Amino acid sequence: SGLAVAERVAASGRKVCVVDPAPTAVWPNNYGVWIDEFEALGLEDCLDFTWDEATVFLDSDAGSKKTLSRPYGRVDRKRLKSKLYENCLKHGVRFREALAKEVRHYTPKNAETTRSVGQWNELTVDTTGYSTINCGDGGAELKGKLVLDATGHAKKFVQFREDYDPGYQGAYGILVDVDKHPFELDKMLFMDWRDDHLADLPDLREGNAKIPTFLYAMPFSETQIFLEETSLVARPVVPFDELKRRLDARLKHLDINVKSVHEEEYCLIPMGSSLPYVPQRVLGIGGTAGMVHPSTGYMVARMLGAAPVLADTIIDLLGGGQPTLVSEPSLPSAAGKRREAQAAGSVEDSFVETGNKATELSREIWATVWPEERLSQREFFNFGMEVLLSLDLANTREFFSAFFSLSDYHWQGFLSSRLSLPELIVFGLSLFSKSSWEMRFSLVAKGLPGLIGMLTAIAKGPDSKYASEKRK
Repeated sequence: SGLAVAERVAASGRKVCVVDPAPTAVWPNNYGVWIDEFEALGLEDCLDFTWDEATVFLDSDAGSKKTLSRPYGRVDRKRLKSKLYENCLKHGVRFREALAKEVRHYTPKNAETTRSVGQWNELTVDTTGYSTINCGDGGAELKGKLVLDATGHAKKFVQFREDYDPGYQGAYGILVDVDKHPFELDKMLFMDWRDDHLADLPDLREGNAKIPTFLYAMPFSETQIFLEETSLVARPVVPFDELKRRLDARLKHLDINVKSVHEEEYCLIPMGSSLPYVPQRVLGIGGTAGMVHPSTGYMVARMLGAAPVLADTIIDLLGGGQPTLVSEPSLPSAAGKRREAQAAGSVEDSFVETGNKATELSREIWATVWPEERLSQREFFNFGMEVLLSLDLANTREFFSAFFSLSDYHWQGFLSSRLSLPELIVFGLSLFSKSSWEMRFSLVAKGLPGLIGMLTAIAKGPDSKYASEKRK
Protein backbone atom coordinates (compact mmCIF):
# COMPACT_ATOMS: atom_id res chain seq x y z
CA SER A 1 0.00 0.00 0.00
CA GLY A 2 2.90 2.34 0.69
CA LEU A 3 4.21 1.77 -2.84
CA ALA A 4 0.77 2.47 -4.31
CA VAL A 5 0.65 5.83 -2.53
CA ALA A 6 4.26 6.66 -3.40
CA GLU A 7 3.92 6.09 -7.14
CA ARG A 8 0.68 8.08 -7.38
CA VAL A 9 2.04 11.07 -5.45
CA ALA A 10 5.27 10.96 -7.46
CA ALA A 11 3.29 10.85 -10.71
CA SER A 12 1.90 14.29 -9.83
CA GLY A 13 5.40 15.77 -9.77
CA ARG A 14 6.12 15.56 -6.05
CA LYS A 15 9.39 14.13 -4.81
CA VAL A 16 8.98 10.93 -2.85
CA CYS A 17 11.41 8.65 -1.04
CA VAL A 18 10.57 5.14 0.17
CA VAL A 19 12.64 3.81 3.07
CA ASP A 20 12.67 0.01 2.90
CA PRO A 21 15.48 -2.40 3.77
CA ALA A 22 14.36 -4.79 0.99
CA PRO A 23 12.21 -2.90 -1.54
CA THR A 24 12.22 -5.69 -4.14
CA ALA A 25 11.50 -8.57 -1.74
CA VAL A 26 8.38 -10.63 -2.53
CA TRP A 27 5.61 -10.59 0.08
CA PRO A 28 5.68 -13.86 2.06
CA ASN A 29 2.02 -14.89 2.45
CA ASN A 30 -0.66 -16.12 0.05
CA TYR A 31 -3.49 -13.64 -0.43
CA GLY A 32 -6.94 -14.49 -1.71
CA VAL A 33 -9.41 -11.87 -2.98
CA TRP A 34 -12.83 -11.68 -4.54
CA ILE A 35 -12.21 -11.09 -8.23
CA ASP A 36 -14.79 -8.30 -8.55
CA GLU A 37 -12.78 -6.28 -5.99
CA PHE A 38 -9.57 -6.54 -7.98
CA GLU A 39 -11.39 -5.80 -11.25
CA ALA A 40 -12.70 -2.58 -9.71
CA LEU A 41 -9.09 -1.62 -8.92
CA GLY A 42 -7.84 -2.52 -12.41
CA LEU A 43 -5.63 -5.26 -10.94
CA GLU A 44 -7.15 -8.36 -12.48
CA ASP A 45 -3.83 -8.96 -14.26
CA CYS A 46 -2.29 -9.51 -10.81
CA LEU A 47 -4.17 -12.76 -10.17
CA ASP A 48 -2.36 -15.99 -11.02
CA PHE A 49 -5.22 -18.43 -10.35
CA THR A 50 -8.99 -18.07 -10.23
CA TRP A 51 -12.01 -20.17 -9.26
CA ASP A 52 -15.57 -19.66 -10.50
CA GLU A 53 -17.13 -20.39 -7.12
CA ALA A 54 -16.31 -20.86 -3.46
CA THR A 55 -17.55 -23.57 -1.10
CA VAL A 56 -18.50 -23.50 2.58
CA PHE A 57 -19.00 -26.63 4.72
CA LEU A 58 -20.72 -25.92 8.02
CA ASP A 59 -21.03 -29.54 9.18
CA SER A 60 -20.89 -33.07 7.77
CA ASP A 61 -24.56 -33.46 6.81
CA ALA A 62 -25.51 -32.96 3.18
CA GLY A 63 -27.55 -29.82 3.80
CA SER A 64 -24.68 -27.93 5.40
CA LYS A 65 -22.77 -27.32 2.16
CA LYS A 66 -23.14 -23.86 0.65
CA THR A 67 -21.87 -22.76 -2.75
CA LEU A 68 -20.98 -19.08 -3.16
CA SER A 69 -21.38 -17.86 -6.73
CA ARG A 70 -18.70 -15.23 -6.44
CA PRO A 71 -15.41 -15.81 -8.30
CA TYR A 72 -12.29 -15.89 -6.15
CA GLY A 73 -8.62 -15.52 -7.01
CA ARG A 74 -5.12 -15.81 -5.61
CA VAL A 75 -3.00 -12.68 -5.78
CA ASP A 76 0.16 -13.03 -7.86
CA ARG A 77 2.42 -11.57 -5.18
CA LYS A 78 5.46 -11.23 -7.41
CA ARG A 79 3.57 -9.55 -10.24
CA LEU A 80 1.72 -7.12 -7.96
CA LYS A 81 4.90 -6.12 -6.14
CA SER A 82 6.79 -5.73 -9.42
CA LYS A 83 4.01 -3.64 -10.92
CA LEU A 84 3.94 -1.23 -7.98
CA TYR A 85 7.74 -1.08 -7.75
CA GLU A 86 8.23 -0.46 -11.47
CA ASN A 87 5.56 2.27 -11.46
CA CYS A 88 7.44 3.93 -8.62
CA LEU A 89 10.69 3.89 -10.62
CA LYS A 90 8.86 5.18 -13.70
CA HIS A 91 7.63 8.23 -11.78
CA GLY A 92 10.93 8.98 -10.08
CA VAL A 93 10.37 7.58 -6.60
CA ARG A 94 13.71 7.19 -4.83
CA PHE A 95 14.44 4.18 -2.66
CA ARG A 96 16.60 4.19 0.45
CA GLU A 97 17.53 0.61 1.33
CA ALA A 98 17.52 1.07 5.07
CA LEU A 99 15.34 0.75 8.15
CA ALA A 100 13.78 3.93 9.51
CA LYS A 101 14.90 4.26 13.10
CA GLU A 102 13.52 7.57 14.30
CA VAL A 103 11.06 10.22 13.12
CA ARG A 104 10.98 13.77 14.49
CA HIS A 105 8.50 16.53 13.70
CA TYR A 106 8.97 20.29 13.72
CA THR A 107 6.72 23.33 13.34
CA PRO A 108 7.67 27.03 13.08
CA LYS A 109 7.88 29.00 16.31
CA ASN A 110 5.92 31.79 14.63
CA ALA A 111 4.51 32.85 11.27
CA GLU A 112 7.54 35.06 10.54
CA THR A 113 9.60 31.89 10.15
CA THR A 114 7.73 30.77 7.06
CA ARG A 115 7.91 34.19 5.41
CA SER A 116 11.66 34.47 5.97
CA VAL A 117 12.63 30.92 5.04
CA GLY A 118 10.46 29.80 2.12
CA GLN A 119 12.85 27.18 0.67
CA TRP A 120 15.39 25.34 2.79
CA ASN A 121 17.50 22.45 1.47
CA GLU A 122 15.01 22.23 -1.43
CA LEU A 123 12.19 21.78 1.11
CA THR A 124 9.22 24.12 0.97
CA VAL A 125 8.68 25.32 4.55
CA ASP A 126 5.30 26.69 5.65
CA THR A 127 3.10 26.64 8.75
CA THR A 128 3.00 22.84 8.72
CA GLY A 129 6.76 22.62 9.25
CA TYR A 130 8.71 19.50 8.34
CA SER A 131 9.73 16.04 9.57
CA THR A 132 13.06 14.22 9.66
CA ILE A 133 13.84 10.52 9.39
CA ASN A 134 17.01 8.99 10.78
CA CYS A 135 17.81 5.62 9.22
CA GLY A 136 20.79 4.82 11.42
CA ASP A 137 22.81 3.68 8.41
CA GLY A 138 25.28 6.55 8.31
CA GLY A 139 23.52 8.15 5.36
CA ALA A 140 22.02 11.61 5.12
CA GLU A 141 19.05 12.47 7.29
CA LEU A 142 15.84 12.68 5.29
CA LYS A 143 13.66 15.79 5.48
CA GLY A 144 10.10 15.96 4.22
CA LYS A 145 6.68 17.52 4.52
CA LEU A 146 4.87 14.28 5.31
CA VAL A 147 5.74 10.87 6.73
CA LEU A 148 3.58 7.85 5.86
CA ASP A 149 4.02 4.79 8.06
CA ALA A 150 3.37 1.70 5.90
CA THR A 151 5.00 -0.82 8.25
CA GLY A 152 1.85 -2.91 8.53
CA HIS A 153 1.08 -4.59 11.82
CA ALA A 154 4.47 -3.52 13.21
CA LYS A 155 2.97 -0.01 13.53
CA LYS A 156 6.40 1.50 14.01
CA PHE A 157 5.57 5.21 14.09
CA VAL A 158 1.78 5.58 14.10
CA GLN A 159 0.59 5.81 17.71
CA PHE A 160 -2.28 3.59 18.91
CA ARG A 161 -4.34 4.07 22.05
CA GLU A 162 -3.20 2.47 25.28
CA ASP A 163 -6.35 0.32 25.41
CA TYR A 164 -5.55 -1.34 22.06
CA ASP A 165 -6.63 -4.95 22.58
CA PRO A 166 -7.30 -6.64 19.23
CA GLY A 167 -8.57 -10.06 18.38
CA TYR A 168 -6.20 -12.17 16.29
CA GLN A 169 -6.69 -14.15 13.14
CA GLY A 170 -4.11 -16.91 13.12
CA ALA A 171 -3.40 -19.35 10.30
CA TYR A 172 -0.90 -22.07 9.52
CA GLY A 173 -0.70 -22.95 5.83
CA ILE A 174 1.29 -25.07 3.39
CA LEU A 175 1.60 -25.10 -0.39
CA VAL A 176 2.16 -28.76 -1.19
CA ASP A 177 2.38 -31.47 -3.80
CA VAL A 178 0.14 -34.42 -2.94
CA ASP A 179 -0.82 -37.78 -4.39
CA LYS A 180 -4.44 -36.63 -4.58
CA HIS A 181 -7.01 -34.53 -2.73
CA PRO A 182 -10.83 -34.59 -2.59
CA PHE A 183 -11.57 -30.98 -3.60
CA GLU A 184 -13.19 -29.74 -6.84
CA LEU A 185 -10.76 -27.83 -9.04
CA ASP A 186 -13.24 -25.17 -10.18
CA LYS A 187 -14.09 -24.19 -6.59
CA MET A 188 -11.92 -22.88 -3.80
CA LEU A 189 -12.72 -23.99 -0.28
CA PHE A 190 -13.60 -20.81 1.60
CA MET A 191 -14.53 -22.36 4.95
CA ASP A 192 -14.73 -25.94 6.19
CA TRP A 193 -16.02 -26.12 9.77
CA ARG A 194 -16.42 -29.92 9.81
CA ASP A 195 -14.79 -31.71 12.73
CA ASP A 196 -15.06 -35.41 11.82
CA HIS A 197 -11.27 -35.56 11.71
CA LEU A 198 -11.15 -35.00 15.47
CA ALA A 199 -13.50 -37.87 16.41
CA ASP A 200 -10.68 -39.98 17.85
CA LEU A 201 -8.74 -37.04 19.27
CA PRO A 202 -10.76 -35.92 22.32
CA ASP A 203 -8.34 -33.18 23.46
CA LEU A 204 -8.21 -31.52 20.03
CA ARG A 205 -11.95 -31.96 19.58
CA GLU A 206 -12.70 -30.32 22.92
CA GLY A 207 -10.43 -27.39 22.14
CA ASN A 208 -11.94 -26.97 18.68
CA ALA A 209 -15.46 -27.08 20.12
CA LYS A 210 -14.62 -24.09 22.32
CA ILE A 211 -12.40 -22.10 19.94
CA PRO A 212 -13.13 -23.41 16.43
CA THR A 213 -10.88 -23.30 13.40
CA PHE A 214 -11.66 -24.02 9.76
CA LEU A 215 -9.87 -25.29 6.67
CA TYR A 216 -9.23 -22.85 3.81
CA ALA A 217 -7.95 -24.43 0.61
CA MET A 218 -6.93 -23.39 -2.91
CA PRO A 219 -6.71 -26.38 -5.28
CA PHE A 220 -4.42 -25.59 -8.23
CA SER A 221 -4.38 -29.05 -9.79
CA GLU A 222 -5.16 -32.62 -8.84
CA THR A 223 -1.76 -32.87 -7.17
CA GLN A 224 -0.98 -29.34 -5.94
CA ILE A 225 -2.94 -27.43 -3.33
CA PHE A 226 -2.64 -24.71 -0.70
CA LEU A 227 -4.09 -25.81 2.66
CA GLU A 228 -4.52 -23.55 5.66
CA GLU A 229 -5.97 -24.12 9.12
CA THR A 230 -7.44 -20.80 10.23
CA SER A 231 -8.73 -19.29 13.43
CA LEU A 232 -11.17 -16.61 12.25
CA VAL A 233 -10.66 -14.52 15.37
CA ALA A 234 -9.55 -15.33 18.91
CA ARG A 235 -8.27 -13.52 21.97
CA PRO A 236 -5.69 -14.70 22.90
CA VAL A 237 -4.43 -16.11 19.61
CA VAL A 238 -4.62 -19.84 18.87
CA PRO A 239 -0.96 -21.03 18.92
CA PHE A 240 0.60 -22.09 15.63
CA ASP A 241 1.46 -25.50 17.07
CA GLU A 242 -2.22 -26.08 17.80
CA LEU A 243 -3.21 -25.00 14.28
CA LYS A 244 -0.61 -27.35 12.83
CA ARG A 245 -1.91 -30.29 14.88
CA ARG A 246 -5.45 -29.63 13.72
CA LEU A 247 -4.34 -29.39 10.08
CA ASP A 248 -2.34 -32.62 10.34
CA ALA A 249 -5.43 -34.38 11.71
CA ARG A 250 -7.52 -33.08 8.79
CA LEU A 251 -5.04 -34.25 6.19
CA LYS A 252 -4.88 -37.72 7.73
CA HIS A 253 -8.69 -37.93 7.81
CA LEU A 254 -8.97 -36.74 4.18
CA ASP A 255 -6.29 -39.23 3.11
CA ILE A 256 -4.09 -36.45 1.77
CA ASN A 257 -0.49 -37.61 1.55
CA VAL A 258 1.96 -34.69 1.32
CA LYS A 259 4.85 -35.47 -1.04
CA SER A 260 6.67 -32.13 -0.84
CA VAL A 261 6.18 -28.72 0.78
CA HIS A 262 6.89 -25.66 -1.38
CA GLU A 263 5.86 -23.00 1.14
CA GLU A 264 5.06 -22.95 4.84
CA GLU A 265 3.09 -19.99 6.09
CA TYR A 266 2.58 -18.56 9.57
CA CYS A 267 0.03 -15.76 9.48
CA LEU A 268 -1.03 -13.56 12.40
CA ILE A 269 -3.36 -10.62 11.80
CA PRO A 270 -4.45 -8.22 14.59
CA MET A 271 -8.12 -7.36 14.09
CA GLY A 272 -10.36 -4.63 15.44
CA SER A 273 -10.13 -2.87 18.80
CA SER A 274 -9.34 0.84 18.95
CA LEU A 275 -8.06 2.82 15.99
CA PRO A 276 -4.81 4.76 16.05
CA TYR A 277 -5.14 8.28 17.41
CA VAL A 278 -6.99 10.21 14.71
CA PRO A 279 -5.54 12.62 13.73
CA GLN A 280 -1.79 12.61 14.43
CA ARG A 281 1.31 13.91 12.65
CA VAL A 282 2.41 10.57 11.13
CA LEU A 283 0.08 9.27 8.43
CA GLY A 284 -0.95 5.63 8.13
CA ILE A 285 -2.35 3.17 5.64
CA GLY A 286 -3.17 -0.53 5.82
CA GLY A 287 -2.36 -2.09 9.19
CA THR A 288 -0.95 1.17 10.59
CA ALA A 289 -4.28 2.89 9.91
CA GLY A 290 -6.41 0.08 11.33
CA MET A 291 -7.79 -0.88 7.91
CA VAL A 292 -8.02 -4.62 8.58
CA HIS A 293 -11.67 -5.73 8.51
CA PRO A 294 -12.33 -6.42 12.24
CA SER A 295 -14.77 -9.26 11.52
CA THR A 296 -13.00 -11.07 8.68
CA GLY A 297 -9.31 -10.14 8.57
CA TYR A 298 -9.61 -8.95 4.95
CA MET A 299 -7.43 -5.98 4.07
CA VAL A 300 -5.77 -6.23 0.64
CA ALA A 301 -8.56 -4.77 -1.51
CA ARG A 302 -9.54 -2.18 1.13
CA MET A 303 -5.93 -1.06 1.47
CA LEU A 304 -5.25 -0.82 -2.28
CA GLY A 305 -8.57 0.97 -2.77
CA ALA A 306 -7.68 3.53 -0.10
CA ALA A 307 -4.23 4.25 -1.57
CA PRO A 308 -5.34 6.50 -4.48
CA VAL A 309 -7.78 8.39 -2.23
CA LEU A 310 -5.03 9.05 0.30
CA ALA A 311 -2.53 9.97 -2.44
CA ASP A 312 -4.92 12.35 -4.18
CA THR A 313 -5.67 14.10 -0.90
CA ILE A 314 -1.94 14.59 -0.31
CA ILE A 315 -1.50 15.94 -3.84
CA ASP A 316 -4.42 18.37 -3.49
CA LEU A 317 -3.32 19.66 -0.10
CA LEU A 318 0.28 20.16 -1.17
CA GLY A 319 -0.97 22.35 -4.00
CA GLY A 320 1.61 23.45 -6.51
CA GLY A 321 4.66 22.86 -4.31
CA GLN A 322 7.03 20.02 -4.93
CA PRO A 323 8.52 19.13 -1.54
CA THR A 324 11.59 16.97 -1.49
CA LEU A 325 11.78 13.95 0.76
CA VAL A 326 15.47 13.25 0.28
CA SER A 327 18.53 15.37 0.89
CA GLU A 328 21.25 14.67 -1.66
CA PRO A 329 24.93 14.67 -0.61
CA SER A 330 27.21 17.21 -2.26
CA LEU A 331 30.86 18.26 -1.95
CA PRO A 332 30.95 22.03 -1.34
CA SER A 333 34.11 23.91 -0.44
CA ALA A 334 35.12 24.31 3.20
CA ALA A 335 33.82 27.88 3.19
CA GLY A 336 30.62 26.73 1.56
CA LYS A 337 30.20 24.09 4.23
CA ARG A 338 30.54 26.72 6.96
CA ARG A 339 27.99 29.00 5.31
CA GLU A 340 25.55 26.12 4.83
CA ALA A 341 25.97 25.03 8.44
CA GLN A 342 25.36 28.57 9.69
CA ALA A 343 22.26 28.93 7.48
CA ALA A 344 20.93 25.54 8.51
CA GLY A 345 21.52 26.38 12.14
CA SER A 346 19.58 29.65 11.89
CA VAL A 347 16.71 27.92 10.14
CA GLU A 348 16.58 25.05 12.60
CA ASP A 349 16.53 27.54 15.47
CA SER A 350 13.29 28.92 14.05
CA PHE A 351 11.47 25.62 14.57
CA VAL A 352 10.37 23.70 17.62
CA GLU A 353 9.98 19.93 17.92
CA THR A 354 6.30 19.11 18.45
CA GLY A 355 6.16 15.33 18.73
CA ASN A 356 3.28 13.56 17.04
CA LYS A 357 0.80 16.42 17.41
CA ALA A 358 -1.26 16.78 14.24
CA THR A 359 -0.91 19.71 11.87
CA GLU A 360 -3.69 21.17 9.75
CA LEU A 361 -2.29 19.16 6.84
CA SER A 362 -2.19 15.81 8.61
CA ARG A 363 -5.61 16.38 10.18
CA GLU A 364 -7.22 16.84 6.77
CA ILE A 365 -5.48 13.75 5.40
CA TRP A 366 -6.57 11.57 8.34
CA ALA A 367 -10.13 12.84 7.81
CA THR A 368 -9.94 11.33 4.32
CA VAL A 369 -8.59 8.01 5.64
CA TRP A 370 -11.27 7.80 8.34
CA PRO A 371 -14.32 9.92 7.46
CA GLU A 372 -17.29 9.71 9.84
CA GLU A 373 -19.09 7.11 7.72
CA ARG A 374 -16.07 4.79 7.74
CA LEU A 375 -15.66 5.26 11.49
CA SER A 376 -19.27 4.23 12.13
CA GLN A 377 -18.89 1.28 9.77
CA ARG A 378 -15.77 0.10 11.58
CA GLU A 379 -17.48 0.23 14.96
CA PHE A 380 -20.17 -2.07 13.56
CA PHE A 381 -17.46 -4.46 12.33
CA ASN A 382 -15.85 -4.27 15.79
CA PHE A 383 -19.20 -5.27 17.26
CA GLY A 384 -19.30 -8.19 14.83
CA MET A 385 -15.83 -9.27 15.91
CA GLU A 386 -16.80 -9.25 19.58
CA VAL A 387 -19.82 -11.43 18.77
CA LEU A 388 -17.63 -13.89 16.85
CA LEU A 389 -15.17 -14.02 19.76
CA SER A 390 -17.98 -15.27 21.99
CA LEU A 391 -19.13 -18.12 19.74
CA ASP A 392 -18.21 -21.78 20.14
CA LEU A 393 -18.25 -24.22 17.20
CA ALA A 394 -22.00 -24.91 17.37
CA ASN A 395 -22.85 -21.19 17.49
CA THR A 396 -20.34 -20.42 14.74
CA ARG A 397 -22.05 -22.92 12.43
CA GLU A 398 -25.44 -21.36 13.22
CA PHE A 399 -24.05 -17.89 12.60
CA PHE A 400 -22.61 -18.67 9.16
CA SER A 401 -25.68 -20.65 8.17
CA ALA A 402 -27.67 -17.46 8.64
CA PHE A 403 -24.90 -15.23 7.20
CA PHE A 404 -24.68 -17.05 3.87
CA SER A 405 -28.48 -17.19 3.64
CA LEU A 406 -28.59 -13.42 3.30
CA SER A 407 -28.88 -11.72 -0.07
CA ASP A 408 -25.67 -11.55 -2.12
CA TYR A 409 -25.78 -7.78 -1.74
CA HIS A 410 -25.60 -8.00 2.04
CA TRP A 411 -23.12 -10.82 2.68
CA GLN A 412 -20.82 -9.71 -0.13
CA GLY A 413 -21.09 -6.08 0.93
CA PHE A 414 -20.23 -6.98 4.52
CA LEU A 415 -17.12 -8.95 3.54
CA SER A 416 -16.00 -6.19 1.17
CA SER A 417 -16.66 -3.25 3.56
CA ARG A 418 -19.14 -1.74 1.09
CA LEU A 419 -22.21 -1.33 3.30
CA SER A 420 -23.10 2.03 4.82
CA LEU A 421 -24.18 2.19 8.47
CA PRO A 422 -27.93 2.15 7.60
CA GLU A 423 -27.28 -0.84 5.32
CA LEU A 424 -25.32 -2.55 8.08
CA ILE A 425 -28.28 -2.12 10.43
CA VAL A 426 -30.52 -3.78 7.82
CA PHE A 427 -27.86 -6.48 7.47
CA GLY A 428 -27.90 -7.09 11.22
CA LEU A 429 -31.69 -7.28 11.39
CA SER A 430 -31.78 -9.66 8.41
CA LEU A 431 -29.12 -11.86 10.01
CA PHE A 432 -31.13 -11.94 13.24
CA SER A 433 -34.35 -12.87 11.39
CA LYS A 434 -32.65 -15.76 9.56
CA SER A 435 -31.12 -17.19 12.74
CA SER A 436 -32.70 -19.96 14.77
CA TRP A 437 -34.47 -19.01 18.01
CA GLU A 438 -31.61 -20.52 19.98
CA MET A 439 -29.12 -18.43 18.04
CA ARG A 440 -31.25 -15.31 18.51
CA PHE A 441 -31.18 -15.73 22.27
CA SER A 442 -27.43 -16.30 22.10
CA LEU A 443 -26.89 -13.19 19.97
CA VAL A 444 -28.93 -11.06 22.36
CA ALA A 445 -27.17 -12.41 25.46
CA LYS A 446 -23.65 -12.23 24.04
CA GLY A 447 -24.06 -9.26 21.75
CA LEU A 448 -25.84 -6.73 23.99
CA PRO A 449 -22.67 -5.47 25.77
CA GLY A 450 -20.94 -5.12 22.40
CA LEU A 451 -23.95 -3.29 20.95
CA ILE A 452 -23.85 -0.77 23.78
CA GLY A 453 -20.11 -0.37 23.27
CA MET A 454 -20.60 0.17 19.53
CA LEU A 455 -23.22 2.90 20.02
CA THR A 456 -21.04 4.60 22.64
CA ALA A 457 -17.98 4.51 20.35
CA ILE A 458 -19.95 5.94 17.41
CA ALA A 459 -21.25 8.78 19.56
CA LYS A 460 -17.81 9.50 21.06
CA GLY A 461 -15.79 9.42 17.84
CA PRO A 462 -12.01 8.81 17.58
CA ASP A 463 -9.54 9.74 20.29
CA SER A 464 -8.08 13.19 19.55
CA LYS A 465 -5.02 13.06 21.82
CA TYR A 466 -2.74 14.40 19.09
CA ALA A 467 -5.22 16.75 17.43
CA SER A 468 -4.14 20.33 17.02
CA GLU A 469 -6.43 23.30 17.37
CA LYS A 470 -8.01 24.39 14.13
CA ARG A 471 -7.01 27.80 12.85
CA LYS A 472 -9.79 30.34 12.68
